[in-house]
Amino acid sequence: MTHPYLALDSASFILPDGRTLLSGLTERFDTRHTGLVGHNGIGKSVLAQLLAGCLAPSSGRCLREGRVHYLSQQADQATNGTVATLAGVQDVLDALARIDAGSIAETDFELVGERWDLPARLRHALDQAGLGHLDAATPAHRLSGGEAMRVALLGALLSEADFLILDEPTNHLDGPSRQALAAQLRAWRRGLIVVSHDRSLLGQMERIVELSAQGLRSYGGNHDFYVEARAAEQESALRDLDHARQALQREERAMREQRERQQRRQAQGAREGKAANQAKILLGRQKERSENSTGRLHQQHEEARLQHRERVREAAQGLRQDSALRLHATQVSAAAQRRVAELIDAELPFAAPALRTLSLVVTGQQRIGISGPNGCGKSTLLKVIAGELAPLEGRVTRDPACAWLDQRLGTLDPHRSTIEQLLEVNRSTGQDRLRTWLAQIGLDADKVAQPAGQLSGGERLKAALACALYADPPARLLLLDEPGNHLDLASLEALEAMLRQYAGALVVVSHDEVFLERLGLTHRLEAAPAGWRLRLL
Repeated sequence: MTHPYLALDSASFILPDGRTLLSGLTERFDTRHTGLVGHNGIGKSVLAQLLAGCLAPSSGRCLREGRVHYLSQQADQATNGTVATLAGVQDVLDALARIDAGSIAETDFELVGERWDLPARLRHALDQAGLGHLDAATPAHRLSGGEAMRVALLGALLSEADFLILDEPTNHLDGPSRQALAAQLRAWRRGLIVVSHDRSLLGQMERIVELSAQGLRSYGGNHDFYVEARAAEQESALRDLDHARQALQREERAMREQRERQQRRQAQGAREGKAANQAKILLGRQKERSENSTGRLHQQHEEARLQHRERVREAAQGLRQDSALRLHATQVSAAAQRRVAELIDAELPFAAPALRTLSLVVTGQQRIGISGPNGCGKSTLLKVIAGELAPLEGRVTRDPACAWLDQRLGTLDPHRSTIEQLLEVNRSTGQDRLRTWLAQIGLDADKVAQPAGQLSGGERLKAALACALYADPPARLLLLDEPGNHLDLASLEALEAMLRQYAGALVVVSHDEVFLERLGLTHRLEAAPAGWRLRLL
């Protein structure tokens, strides 16, 4: 029996505008559960579509042995059709219905295959996933984004394919749904490739494959192993760069010392020749021989120096460019007892009865992580604290130096540059210094001059944070709604590092438990069935 596999053989992909996105990729994917990682924009989604057969390589080959089921990260955006359409089983259910009505068409029986129990299996899967209120005929437009993604994932698991390829499957899923997906994937015994930045999910993979500008690199372990291996590679690359620089310095020092010795010998020879009253022709020949010798020596040193420079360049290329970014230490007034926000019997719009009313005091050095299922009112709560929504009843006060960053980063004008918007909120710091601070968080001179709407998701998040934290005065209260959505691993780590350095009060909504754990939270505010629950960490 042939074992299922997917393979790339010198596969390349050229974008419609002529740019090469992927070049000469060669890799084999067996049935080990594999996480595919890499920077945003590097081509992970295109690679997933090549492996699934949704796209053809511009050159090279993509080989498939076995059936593949591909789920894109836009699966939750479908509004047409039904639950069965989202799950990818509508055609099979239609064929079953026609057979029940008396059809003997060969195409209907081919569509059904061995899946005669598919309606019962779909019903059971929906019930097990906590989606018992849905059925196959439920219109897709009635589903939330999280529900739509969960239905599409159920369809993938029901597909009986030899390989599942899932592109960012945990986007928009709440904590319980992420845990349920992780459990379902652990039980999946066939091939699996997951494009993801979800470190909890990547932690249960059997190997990690990284896509970079240099190609594909396989790491035979889960995400923790990948991080350790990557750190070891970085240390080795730093040592190689240090050794190469030292060798270049030694060569340049030897070249300089040799040149100085040669100059001293030439000067001494000239003085001695004059003292001995040697003929001018002899002095000229001595000078010529000396200059020829010096020239050959200089050429040898120059060749060696160029070789060492090339080794320095090669060693520098081995370094990762995603090292930790540095947030400029702003003078945030963060007295521990200073109240930066207060809710007194605030009644939240759109919330369920148990979660409708909340009293909460946020002080200057509190760091609160908010968690709970989709639709419980987490984003609404942030909007009420920020003053974007008024409470139905009760009272809300907040520090004027409060910054709210929603999931769409609506506070950032997409038509204006980052530096223009930062100068608008900070007129006391010079533009050169502000540009330096922006460069320290990974926004170079070209990026800060572009309209914010042209930046990547991670870059726009950094720009919005900079406008909040580098304002004058800087934000003393920072409200973040799912800031890690759509960020790659390097950008997530950079965001975590920036937020750990922030000295003010922080209230953040996230379904990413690893992200929350790394922020140094002081409290967790949880949406429980009986109401909001604040606990000290």
